[in-house]
Amino acid sequence: MEVDRTTDNDRFPDFQESSYESSPNLPERKLRRNDSLDVESRTVPGAAGVHGHKAVGAAAATASWGVILHLAFQSVGIVYGDIGTSPLYVYASTFIDGIKHKDDILGVLSLILYTLTLIPLVKYVFLVLQANDNGEGGTFALYSLLCRYAKVGLIPSEQVEDQEVSNFQLELPNNRVKMASCLKSKLENSRAAKIFLLFATMLGTSMVIGDGVLTPSISDKIVWISAAILVCLFMVQRFGTHKVGYSFAPIICIWFALIGGIGFYNFLKFDPSVIKAVNPKYIFDYFKRNKKDAWISLGGVVLAITGTEALFADVGHFTVMSIRLSMCGVAYPALVSAYVGQAAFLRKHTDLVSDTFFSSIPGPLYWPMFVVAVLASIVASQAMISGTFSIIQQSLSYGCFPRVKVVHTSSKYEGQVYIPEVNYLLMLACLGVTLGFKDTTRIGNAYGIAVVFVMALTSSFLVLIMIMIWKSHILIIISYVLTIGLLELLYLSSVLYKFDQGGYLPLAFAGFLMTIMYIWNDVHRRKYYYELEHKISPQKLKNIASLTTLNRVPGLALFYSELVQGIPPIFKHYLANIPTLQRVLVFVSFKSLPISKVPMEERFLFRRVEPDDLNVFRCVVRYGYRDIIHEQESFERVLVERLKMFIEEELWKLQNEDDNRAEERRRRIGEEIEVVDRAWKDGIVHLIGQNEVVASKGSGLAKRVLINYAYNALRRNLRQSEEVFYIPRKRMLKVGMTYEL
Repeated sequence: MEVDRTTDNDRFPDFQESSYESSPNLPERKLRRNDSLDVESRTVPGAAGVHGHKAVGAAAATASWGVILHLAFQSVGIVYGDIGTSPLYVYASTFIDGIKHKDDILGVLSLILYTLTLIPLVKYVFLVLQANDNGEGGTFALYSLLCRYAKVGLIPSEQVEDQEVSNFQLELPNNRVKMASCLKSKLENSRAAKIFLLFATMLGTSMVIGDGVLTPSISDKIVWISAAILVCLFMVQRFGTHKVGYSFAPIICIWFALIGGIGFYNFLKFDPSVIKAVNPKYIFDYFKRNKKDAWISLGGVVLAITGTEALFADVGHFTVMSIRLSMCGVAYPALVSAYVGQAAFLRKHTDLVSDTFFSSIPGPLYWPMFVVAVLASIVASQAMISGTFSIIQQSLSYGCFPRVKVVHTSSKYEGQVYIPEVNYLLMLACLGVTLGFKDTTRIGNAYGIAVVFVMALTSSFLVLIMIMIWKSHILIIISYVLTIGLLELLYLSSVLYKFDQGGYLPLAFAGFLMTIMYIWNDVHRRKYYYELEHKISPQKLKNIASLTTLNRVPGLALFYSELVQGIPPIFKHYLANIPTLQRVLVFVSFKSLPISKVPMEERFLFRRVEPDDLNVFRCVVRYGYRDIIHEQESFERVLVERLKMFIEEELWKLQNEDDNRAEERRRRIGEEIEVVDRAWKDGIVHLIGQNEVVASKGSGLAKRVLINYAYNALRRNLRQSEEVFYIPRKRMLKVGMTYEL
């Protein structure tokens, strides 16, 4: 597992010892374990397990209204700063050449109102948020849902037992099965489709990170002031979402109250008739009058929904209900009022369109509003910064991003994370864009492409989910594509028109990030398949165990490997050089599942390695991408306790047998538990496999560059395995081996 996760306190629940007789939830399913040393677990017949269990995780937990209101308040400061500050520049960006006809104001207002309603409100708040992955959002959450329902993922470590995890699969409706099954079958049988889905996920992730770079850069027109503000903003990220949210929420609440109130005041004072913009006829008239210029101006209108993706990307920091509440109750009405009020003002002052926002502020409120606007512009950056942390955390668990440190900043809300390396890299990228472009118009063009591209990708994933998982009625799917889908494509065509005016930036940035993600993911999979092909067979292990030169010493050894099916080849290399083995040996593999959380009772999957007298076990420790790898001392304790429970399970299976063999087996298991306890008390040693990878002889130039130079360059500059697993250096032994891929 390629992730290092730290936390501000020990969140491993205390292990409660209990007898299996007292647990009513010990069905035969719990004991179905197929030895992956003999066969690949995905091909074992009759081991599909039982599905449809109640989901355990953030999405399954019913939060109280007090908690929801609490999170809704926090979300105002984190999620809506970007979309909330759009009224600062939307009309000015749309009417770059001035207002040529008064009714053009109604046409643009109508576009803004319908865009705000259809995309942030209908699409994201009521549809996309419903596609969260047990409380987690973002491009990888959508990909995760598809991977859980259909075998379209390229993650190499699938096991049949993983399907038995409580929230691993969804309960699906039974209607409209034919269309869903047909699409599922086509995707599962097409490697090109699988590669394309992963590619699209990486692209969407890269674009959202691009939003995180461009959002802060567009916040202020004074370059050096922007740079100073950016540094301060990124410095406070380490305090965590909850503290930042509490600090920023009052600012954004005041901001929404002011823009909503001023908008309503201007609506009544200047021209209440602008309310007729709810009639979409004015949109058609606007395009009829201005033709190509109207289409180009859509690049300005789309800035009204910048930051919308944060509604979904940041949901892991909060809850679906809290996001819906804050959007419907605070952000949406305030934004509608602000745009309507500005339109009413422009109907009387068409010559002031270049500075619409500040010109429309009543005199006594000008300076207070100016101060709040500057503060809100600073906060605007927070939405996509927090979203970037969330999606990077998810991509780590898919082996799609190099190893970085993920810090969980809240003991109450596990989705609130901070990634130091990414934070500082984002800061440097933002400073580079701000100081390099020095022109918010060009940055705005780039930002528009990043925003709309991510929205279009999200819609594509959502349509697949509507067909395969929700099994929505065909008319609903067609209606979605013909309204929201076509609207987004229209905006995308407009923003791409300004590709050479700064629009190339997000695509170049996304290309750079995708290159890194592709390199890491490709070699990560090659390495895994190499170990799978060269793993030690049961017969080879028996031969090793029979060696008279093998010494057994007191203690318990944890041998860490990325291989979850079988014993890694590096173990033979270790014994060839150090023919010593601790009294108890556990091969530990950390594995990420495409879900947000794995219940604690199903986290540790043990298998016994034959022959029995070796006291060797396999342990796959399964994590969702929101679970935490805990402090080593706590992890060791829980692993040993779960190992003893696994041994007791074998005794439980034999409790109804009365023959002498069963009695002997019970005695043997009792002794085995004593051996484990004694080995734990004698001390634990951690064995780490350090695998160097090189391209095999005869490889082409592209493969040699990919593995020997690109991947190894990334690896040398990133965290090592012992940092990932919190292994104390005094009890650690590294074992090196070279893999020719």
